[in-house]
Amino acid sequence: MPRVSSDRALEDTRSYGRAAGLLTIALGSAGVLAYLFFAFASHSLSRDEYGEIVVLWSVVFVAASTLFRPIEQLLSRTLAEREQVGENSGHVLRVAALIQVSLTVLALLALMVLRGPIQDNLLEGGGVLFWVLVVSLFGFGGAYYARGFLAGRRRFALYASLLILEGLARLGFALAVAIGIADGVDAVAIGIAVAPLAGLLVTPLALRHRRLDAGTAAVTRADAAAEDAVPSGRIEEPEFTLSRGGAFAAAVLVMMLSEQVIVGSGVLFVRAGEGAAAAGFIFNVLMVARAPLMLFQAIAASLLPHLTRLRARGDESGKEGFRMSVNTTLITIAGFATLTTLGVLAIGPEVMQLAFGEKFEYDRTGLAIVAVGMGCYLSAAALNQAALAQGQARRAALCWASCAVLFLAWNLVSPLDAFRNVEVGFAGAAALLSGLLYAIYSRPHPIAADTFEPDSPREIEARLATADEVA
Repeated sequence: MPRVSSDRALEDTRSYGRAAGLLTIALGSAGVLAYLFFAFASHSLSRDEYGEIVVLWSVVFVAASTLFRPIEQLLSRTLAEREQVGENSGHVLRVAALIQVSLTVLALLALMVLRGPIQDNLLEGGGVLFWVLVVSLFGFGGAYYARGFLAGRRRFALYASLLILEGLARLGFALAVAIGIADGVDAVAIGIAVAPLAGLLVTPLALRHRRLDAGTAAVTRADAAAEDAVPSGRIEEPEFTLSRGGAFAAAVLVMMLSEQVIVGSGVLFVRAGEGAAAAGFIFNVLMVARAPLMLFQAIAASLLPHLTRLRARGDESGKEGFRMSVNTTLITIAGFATLTTLGVLAIGPEVMQLAFGEKFEYDRTGLAIVAVGMGCYLSAAALNQAALAQGQARRAALCWASCAVLFLAWNLVSPLDAFRNVEVGFAGAAALLSGLLYAIYSRPHPIAADTFEPDSPREIEARLATADEVA
């Protein structure tokens, strides 16, 4: 039996690697599709119309990530653990569905109560845009539940398909306006609402796979029992409960919320002070950082499990490999950021107008500031993976939260003009964040509850959380 169990574990690991590779490709592809969506929209719409799309997108993404990601995390962890020990997960699915439906209903009711201020002040009277916001949140409530289900079942191929279907559906509407099949800001906006619903087309396949799980549950339970009977020398991960896992999940949630503040809230600050057209402009400027961040997701999705495995080895070669992997990643980021900064100083405004149209005139200095901030932010993202692998989730979350609060305070004080506030604030917050996370990485004080084994449910959860799209 130990031999059979060992062979099964080896095959599971290989299968996990293949599926995770699909996820890495999907994350990068989803980022590219999002970039193309905004490029087509910017060329096709007026300055004010494009600004309305940017504001709508920002509100949808921040609200959906904040409200619905916790259930994705809960499902991804709990289902994986139940599958690992061969236990039934029907109760988990029902409870998670009840929570998600409740959150979605409350969000929609809040939108209806606040319809006047949202529609008239935030969306500039756009009735269609308001209903796009409503449908989008409804769709993302189901989409994040589906993501958690697929991640927990390790159906990464279907998870990848969901992300790509979302991106293609959204892009299709912007492309239709660009080539003249459709017209206006409403047509582009509808793509934002349709995208999460299109991703749900993979659910019939997911349900079909679920029926196969019952047939393998007994085998999984027997193998798990055999593994428990044979000392393996590994650290036993505590059974998942909300009380035990809540602190780690809360730490990851703080990181995600802080990321939205640092990367996304600048658009809303400019919108409040300068209007929709100005929001579209600063959104384009921040694409100098957003586009590399989207592509870095592919690296992030692979870096965390790689570092986790090296650390789990516990020998000198593992420690040296961990250090070299982090340093190599940081050096690569520094080189990329340097080239990007030099590039935007040389031809940045011209490239931006080529990509997004000639509606705006771009400032070389502002683009360079954001490029430097991008390098710092990518470094912080890499160091954050190292901190998670070291069991430093709570300390890292405190760093993220502190930098997010400072970014908000900087923009509320507004010592510079609205655009430069966001540019300098982003670069400063990113630089501070990378420095704080480097200090944690250099002097780790791991907490046992924040540490996870390679290929464990906890690692899968952290892998998905830290690779989530930055849109």
